[in-house]
Amino acid sequence: MLIRSILAGAVLSLFVGTSAIAENHHQQSPKFKVQQLTENISMLRGKGGNIGLLAGEQGLLMIDDDYRSMSPALQNTLQQFGGEDKLTYIINTHWHGDHTEGNHHFGHHATIIAHDNVRERLLTSQEVKLFNMKTEPYPEHALPSITYEKALTLYINDEEVELVHLAGGHTDGDSVVFFKKANVVHMGDHYFNGFFPFVDIQNGGNVARMAENVGKVLELIDDKTIVIPGHGPVSNKAELKTFKMMLEGTLAEVQAMQDKGMNLGQMQLKGLSPKWQSWTNGFLSTSVWIGILHSSLEK
Repeated sequence: MLIRSILAGAVLSLFVGTSAIAENHHQQSPKFKVQQLTENISMLRGKGGNIGLLAGEQGLLMIDDDYRSMSPALQNTLQQFGGEDKLTYIINTHWHGDHTEGNHHFGHHATIIAHDNVRERLLTSQEVKLFNMKTEPYPEHALPSITYEKALTLYINDEEVELVHLAGGHTDGDSVVFFKKANVVHMGDHYFNGFFPFVDIQNGGNVARMAENVGKVLELIDDKTIVIPGHGPVSNKAELKTFKMMLEGTLAEVQAMQDKGMNLGQMQLKGLSPKWQSWTNGFLSTSVWIGILHSSLEK
C-alpha cells in the first residue's frame, strides 16, 4: 500500500510503502534482547521502543512496554528480574502504541506514570497517518494514573529518577527520564540512534523543537552518561550530539531549498546532501524525511 499523505497542516504527497517502513524497523521479535547497562539498570529490545528497566529491593521500574503482541515475551523476560509481580512503576515516554500497548497487560501490575498529554491522548481515539495506525481509547487500568506537567521525581531502589517534559519534539507529551545516580538517561523517541527519526507532526512534534530539546539534554549529561535511545543501540553523548547535528543540518538544507521557491515535490526529487545517506539505514527514506522537515518548517 502506498502512503498518500502525512498530515502536517497540509497534505504532503509521499510515495513510500507503509508496510515496508514499519516492517523494516519493527521486525517481529519472539523475545527480548537484554543488555545490562549498570548493576541494576538494563535495556530491553523487542519489537517496539527500547525499554529501560531499574531493578532492586523495592521492585521494578519499567520505561515503556512495547506492543501488546509482545507482552507474553516481555512477561518471560521479566522473570529473570523477579517477574511481573515485582513491577512497581511503568513510565510511558509518550503515547505511541509501540511504547504503550503493553499497558493493557502490565497496567494490572503497576502504577503507570506519564505526562499529562499522554493520558489525554490515550483517553480518546488517536491516529498516526504516516503509518495508517489508529488507536482506540485505553481502558482505565491501562491509563497513566499519575501524570505531571513539567517534571516529576521518583525515589526507588536507592535511585533518583527524574522525568522531564520536553515539549513539542517527537509529540506533545514526551518525557525524558534521568537516572541521576547511575548517570543514565532514557531519551524516549527524542532519539533514534543512527537513522532518521519519525517526528509526529500531526500530534504536536516538530524537528526544530526536537533539536532544541536534544540540545537541552546534552547540557545536562557528560561523556560518561549512558544514553538509551527510543530506537536503535545504546548510545552516548557524542552520538547524541551527532544526531542533533543531523537534525539541524537536514532542516537547514530543506529551509534553503524552500527559500529558493522549491515546492515539496521538487525538494524530494533533489534530495539531501550525500553525507546524510547513512541515516536512511533505519525505516524512513530521504523523501519521507524531507516531507517531515518541510512540515516542521510550515508550523
